[in-house]
Order: sequence, then C-alpha cells, then structure tokens
Amino acid sequence: MPNLEHLKKQAKLYLRWHREGHAPVAAQIRRLPRFKRLSDQEVLTAGFTLTDAQELVASKAGWESWLALLKDLRSMPTAASSPATPSPAIVAAEPQLLVNDLAVSLDFYTTKLGFQVAFSYGEPPFYAQVARGGGRLNLRCVRSPTYSEGFREREPDVLAATLTLEDAKPLFLELRQAGVEFHQPLRSQPWGSRTFIVRDPDGNLLCFAGHGGEAARAE
Repeated sequence: MPNLEHLKKQAKLYLRWHREGHAPVAAQIRRLPRFKRLSDQEVLTAGFTLTDAQELVASKAGWESWLALLKDLRSMPTAASSPATPSPAIVAAEPQLLVNDLAVSLDFYTTKLGFQVAFSYGEPPFYAQVARGGGRLNLRCVRSPTYSEGFREREPDVLAATLTLEDAKPLFLELRQAGVEFHQPLRSQPWGSRTFIVRDPDGNLLCFAGHGGEAARAE
C-alpha cells in the first residue's frame, strides 16, 4: 500500500525542483493536461503550485486525482487493523541419512527397527524412505564414507536424527528383544524426557525420545 507521507514528500520535491528550474522535472509535469503542450522552458516559468504537484503524484501513482488518492488510502485497512497472516506451519520433517549399502540399511531398518519401506528409487536403488508411524527417514546411498576418518572418535555422540514418541520405554524393550545394539540405553534426562540411541550400520546415530513420568521410571 502506498505511503501517504512519502507521497506528500514527493509532491514537495517536485515543487522545489520546479522553483529551482530543474529541467528534467518539466517532462514529468507535462503529464498534467494544462502543461501538456508547453516546452520545457515554458513549463519551468509557468505557475506550478503544491496542488499541481500533488495532482502529478496522484497521476503517476495511478489515481485520477489527489482527492481520489486520499479517499482510497484512508479507506484501506492499516497494517495494525489487517488480520495477521498466519505463519506457515511445518507439519513434518524427513531427515536424510547417508548410507553406503542401501540393501543393508533397508534390512536393518525393517527387520531390526520395525520400519517399513515407503518407497525406493533407482535401478539399482540408490534412494529410499523408511517409515514407522509419523517418523520418516530418507536414505541416500553414497560411494564415499558417510563420515570422515576419525570423526566418531572426535565426536562420538553427534546425532543424525531424533524421533519423538509418547513413551520411549516400550520401543526400547521391543528393539532390545529384536537384538538391536544400543549406542546409549534407555536413560532419564535432566530435562525430563527419556531417551535411547541406536547406531545404524553406517554410524548414523538415531535418538528416540519420549516423555518421562511415573509410568516410565522403571527400567
């Protein structure tokens, strides 16, 4: 929406340029009907008032007159009165994990972690998605090592993804029964949640986090 104060300042600027004999402004002023047939010199020596300058600004902005411009601007809702546009909400996230052997990874996620293959792509496949409930992980096969040499020695606990659930203990018990090896067993955290961490065949660490509470305190 045009800013009225800016338009008023623009009109005053045109008026000053005319008074100072600034030649380029003459071509702008000729937009007004009564100046249309005048030469640059005639425009600069003719009477030119603030009202004329405001009419020029209105014409350049697309209104038929300054009064019409004022009427429309005053009827437009201000930013404060306009309903706020809701911020777009993110409804899900799909972390992408780098793997060296897609078949091995798919076997691990489906047989050990209880995920299902949502899709796989390529011939042979090099990209796939696994899903369990609302959790989705994208697996991208790469030829180079997924982590640089010595990375895990320097950063042994850096996570690749966190998956949240209501209570982490039942899933922990299920995965333990399936023979999953844990990077970190079920643990109560100082901030109130309970987590465990699984390491996949390529060294990606997956944190499963759930709420704490009386029902989940016993290991």
